[in-house]
Amino acid sequence: MAVSPFESQVFRGLFHDAEAGQLFADSAELRAMLIVEGALAKVQGGLGLIPETSAQAIHRASLEIQLDPGGLAAETGQSAVMVPALVKAFRAAMQAPEHAQYVHWGATSQDIIDTALVLRLRQVVTLLDKRLATTAAALGRLAANHAETPMAARTWAQTATPTSFGAVCAAWGRPLLTHRARLAELRPRLLRVSLAGASGTLSAMGDKGPGVADGLAEALGLDRADGAWHGTRDGIAEFANWCALVAGSLAKMGEDLVLLTQSDTGEVRLGAGGGSSTMPQKQNPVQPSLLAALGRFAAAQQAAISGAMAHRQQRDGVAWMVEWLTLPQLVMATARGLAVAGELAETIAPDPARMAANLDGDGLGLIHAEALSFALARHMPRPDAQAAVKALCQQALAAGTPLADLARARWPEADLAGVFDPAAQLGQAPAEARAFAQAARDPG
Repeated sequence: MAVSPFESQVFRGLFHDAEAGQLFADSAELRAMLIVEGALAKVQGGLGLIPETSAQAIHRASLEIQLDPGGLAAETGQSAVMVPALVKAFRAAMQAPEHAQYVHWGATSQDIIDTALVLRLRQVVTLLDKRLATTAAALGRLAANHAETPMAARTWAQTATPTSFGAVCAAWGRPLLTHRARLAELRPRLLRVSLAGASGTLSAMGDKGPGVADGLAEALGLDRADGAWHGTRDGIAEFANWCALVAGSLAKMGEDLVLLTQSDTGEVRLGAGGGSSTMPQKQNPVQPSLLAALGRFAAAQQAAISGAMAHRQQRDGVAWMVEWLTLPQLVMATARGLAVAGELAETIAPDPARMAANLDGDGLGLIHAEALSFALARHMPRPDAQAAVKALCQQALAAGTPLADLARARWPEADLAGVFDPAAQLGQAPAEARAFAQAARDPG
């Protein structure tokens, strides 16, 4: 197995996400850093910090020159950051030393790397937001279509009371709408320019430093940071936490689908499944299982990035390297999870007949015990009603007699109409399903 399954040639079809992956390629990172260097020079030239002609030459070269990532490997291995090697290679490729000397003027490696990361994360955020909206909309259609399709709710893996498949879909989709709102809130705290110089003071640019930082933010379409965030990583950690929340919500959907597609449950059919090497009858729930696995993986990466918030002093290599090791894989897991969830939301199909059969899987109607106790509580104290129904359930199990028959025989005068009808015991499930469907229909 490859070191990273996300880039494995064998596991590519399972874990890899092409759209997210291209944003974390070496070539994409180099291109983003050159864009930052070029924009920095252009802003500095406009403010008179470096010669205007040199600024124009650097900016033009940053858009035209292509650098080989492999050519930066040896020096990056020594420096632990690629910017020194990148600046050296860029200056050489310009073939204009009189202009190239002004490349990277007054900035530090972390300014370039972090700002380049933010440029790519801006595209990531757009991609993930779109997938959240698409997946929520598909789940909304399922919720609307099956708002009143009865099925057994289960708590502690045991049959509880009736609910609807639409309400189950709403429970999967509602968090996705909340995650979109969270993402909109955190965007300005994440998508910030980094320009603070060697120790966060921007001293090399003198009194023009703040103007350069403002100009660079405007040129790149990023927000201006309140101060240096070299060692203050709450923005990155907040985004990592958000990714883990999304992956966790998708994992819940995956875990539910693994259970709903079990051979002895069979309440949902998948559009596609995995095969067995020896059992030809099997259709394994690969996509739901993948969602569950990615959610657990994302939680582990989030923990690592939260730990990396403890940067030492003004800048720290150790904590920063932890981000490099974990953030790309966390984003890949989130992106892949959303792609898979979107496919599932479009292709899964409930089996209402199987759901109806499982509502009375014991043949005794014990799923209606709670409804019976509340119906009786209109005529007797609630504790007495609960005790009476509990005893009746035990009698039903011992004698093999349906709970409804025992109840009508014991309380012939009681109005038990609807107590043993699943469609009449859905409570707020249909309303919740429709409310979610409405909210997801036009997610913005």
